Amino acid sequence: MPLHPKLAEITDRIIERSADTRSAYLNRIDAAAGDGPHRAHLSCGNQAHAYAAMKEKSALVSGRVPNLGIISAYNDMLSAHQPFDEFPTIIREAAHDASATAQFAGGVPAMCDGVTQGRAGMELSLFSRDIIAMSAGVSLSHDTFDAAVYLGVCDKIVPGLVIAAASFGHIPAVFLPAGPMTSGIPNDEKAKVRQQFAAGEIGRDELMAAEMAAYHGPGTCTFYGTANSNQMLMEVMGLHLPGASFVNPNTPLRDALTRTGAQRALEISALGSNYRPAGRVLDERAFVNGVVGLMATGGSTNLVLHLPAMARAAGVILDLQDFSDISAITPLLARIYPNGLADVNHFHAAGGLGYLIGQLLEAGLLHDDTMTVWGDGLNDYTAEPVLKDDVLHWQPGATQSENEKIIRPATDPFQPTGGLSQLAGNLGRGVMKVSAVREEHHVVEAKARVFETQAAVKAAFQAGEFTEDTVVVVRFQGPRANGMPELHALTPLLSVLQDRGLHVALVTDGRMSGASGKVPSAIHVSPEAANGGPLARVQDGDLVRVDATAGTLDVLEADFDARDAASPDLSANETGMGRELFAVFRNNCGLAQDGASAIL
Repeated sequence: MPLHPKLAEITDRIIERSADTRSAYLNRIDAAAGDGPHRAHLSCGNQAHAYAAMKEKSALVSGRVPNLGIISAYNDMLSAHQPFDEFPTIIREAAHDASATAQFAGGVPAMCDGVTQGRAGMELSLFSRDIIAMSAGVSLSHDTFDAAVYLGVCDKIVPGLVIAAASFGHIPAVFLPAGPMTSGIPNDEKAKVRQQFAAGEIGRDELMAAEMAAYHGPGTCTFYGTANSNQMLMEVMGLHLPGASFVNPNTPLRDALTRTGAQRALEISALGSNYRPAGRVLDERAFVNGVVGLMATGGSTNLVLHLPAMARAAGVILDLQDFSDISAITPLLARIYPNGLADVNHFHAAGGLGYLIGQLLEAGLLHDDTMTVWGDGLNDYTAEPVLKDDVLHWQPGATQSENEKIIRPATDPFQPTGGLSQLAGNLGRGVMKVSAVREEHHVVEAKARVFETQAAVKAAFQAGEFTEDTVVVVRFQGPRANGMPELHALTPLLSVLQDRGLHVALVTDGRMSGASGKVPSAIHVSPEAANGGPLARVQDGDLVRVDATAGTLDVLEADFDARDAASPDLSANETGMGRELFAVFRNNCGLAQDGASAIL
């Protein structure tokens, strides 16, 4: 199918906007690639240090075989990353079988937002993305690798690793996922228990039992949050092997994909005839494909923060308007919790990403000619990996949905437009995830209640203060104020109010999470209140209109601009739980609409 004319127009707009930065980036990575295998330029002493613990020293010294760097976010506290414990051994063996070498270049930190929700540690979460990119950069700075594999899954980890891969864009990069845990209790049952607890209908013991039944084993959480949106993104952008995203951990197929992925990274190094540097894979079309995938699946709002930062690392400039315009032409093809009842295992069984990519290609909504780490473009990503006699093969993927309650054809989508909308008005620019919000809640006009902490909202809820339609404004939650923690703990409370028949909405310069649900939430509002943004001038009782249909976000007050901005004491956000170490990031980060990065 020819490319959708509007998608072509948006892509051309991004290419034109990025012309100078992308050209400078490509010149930089081309110059790095022109030096050939970099370890050949190291002194004898440098090389001896690099290879001292290796068995294959002579092969490394010769510079004639590729050396693979392993960057891992392994720890055994995150269920999604625990399977990576065994990956380096598999990768080294795969490299040896390919007459090459592999070294564990370094580890990067990986924190879990699910553990830090509502806690001080969450205020480090967003900036951990920059730390991850920097840590991977340190690992690769030894300049001894011809290609790299990146082991990461969750929220900030994959975006940080992509930023690092772009920074070392002259070497190929293959991302190796761990896969989702097997399905636990249904996600809607888990959500119901959370709401019952928020309403005081059940005790903590019942809540704990439900949570443990939902998060029960190794692998990614099975709902379609940021972690699994990341995996979709890596596949649609061509950084995974086809069909790799949602294969469960500790299975023969998972191990075979890991082994083949490592060998593929070696095959596409500059030492061979099929050189595919990461910086060429990460071009404007790849990022457009990523945004299309996000919209078609109703993916995580966190990616609206991460994609602009990832793109800037490769010299590509994305704007919120690009997200909104792509959403307007991209049909919603998937219903995965919190946008439906199914989890990612059910989605994968119903046809998964191979079917979805095929449908989007047929609709002209993906660039099929991008450089990918496998095959000759995205058409090859409609295939399905299978093991036959312990050998990995790809066979034609699903050509029809196995369950149209989970995934549908582009000719008959769940809705004609995508999962996210830009909102702009006198309160600034923000985004809303609309794929899980019922149409009757797309527009909320009500008086504001203004809060400056999650705890204050909870206290007001517990005191029974929400008795009428309300727009809950939670400000001073942006990256400069306190690191932009997720406000996911507010979702059950606001859901209870909505279920009671009230029209409620959330407006915040903070973020929610990949589990953003059925309450209309205008998030990432920029400029943030701590940076002099309009949210700092909102007062209790102001009439606020949150309109996802028209894409507007306004206080309906004539004297709004003349007010003085609130200036609360934010010193409590500056110390404790490591927050003092992150002051340099809070003080130097960019706007949320540009990715909220302190290093780009």
